[in-house]
Amino acid sequence: MYKATLFLSVLSFTVHPALSQEDKPFYARWDASGSYLGVHVAEMDAERSKQLKLTEERGVEIKRVETGTPAEKAGLREGDVVLEYNGQRVEGTESFMRMVRETPVGRTVRMQVSRDGKPLTLTATTSQRKGGQWSSFNVTIPPIPPIPPIPPIDVPKPMLTLRTSRVGLETESLSGQLAEYFGVTEGVLVRSVDRDSPAEKAGVKAGDVITKIDGRRVTRTRDVSDELRSDWGSDKKTVPLQVVRNRKDMTLNLELPERARSEKKRTFPVDHQRL
Repeated sequence: MYKATLFLSVLSFTVHPALSQEDKPFYARWDASGSYLGVHVAEMDAERSKQLKLTEERGVEIKRVETGTPAEKAGLREGDVVLEYNGQRVEGTESFMRMVRETPVGRTVRMQVSRDGKPLTLTATTSQRKGGQWSSFNVTIPPIPPIPPIPPIDVPKPMLTLRTSRVGLETESLSGQLAEYFGVTEGVLVRSVDRDSPAEKAGVKAGDVITKIDGRRVTRTRDVSDELRSDWGSDKKTVPLQVVRNRKDMTLNLELPERARSEKKRTFPVDHQRL
């Protein structure tokens, strides 16, 4: 059983947040709109019952008597144990609090008390307190377990893309460890090649890394579309693609299809580029 100190002036109460560690005071604010006696009481346990010479473990111990209150006028003292309240057994602070709360203001009540192990009958007239106060009782509050850390979330970075069905390439920029895996320091990875497209006819395969177009270096997916667009504006019919396949350099000749005048390019914010 936990030890508690309760100020009996209650009709209802609101709970104040507990402190963060074990055995720290847990505060409760008591509304003074109901009956009160003016005592602070504590729960009984086996050890305290033996010290106060009780025959059984029940009742509430008077820990303090407020000056000028019904309890003081009735003769209650610190160390008294209230065993009965108006003929009802007092099992603990909760039941005693309820009995006092439910007693009408101004009602005379009889209490059976044990003082130094001897029975005693006292009477008190309940009153009503003006204004409330904070009182406390000590409880054991288990420590709050730590919140596990939230792992970081990888968010894909958006990339600009240009789409047209003329060449039939789907590409992705390479850098860092992924570039090292393919045996290059920079370039554009071919993700897929459309069937019967100019890229397939030129021998381009998925997994190839394009490093140069017509002798010009490419490092981003946008570079591929820019270089091919510039060649489309010339009289060239084929363009050499320098690629790395299985960590070996090779050159492929891409035949440029004739551009339709009505064809329009659109851009979409996706994570790869398709040509």
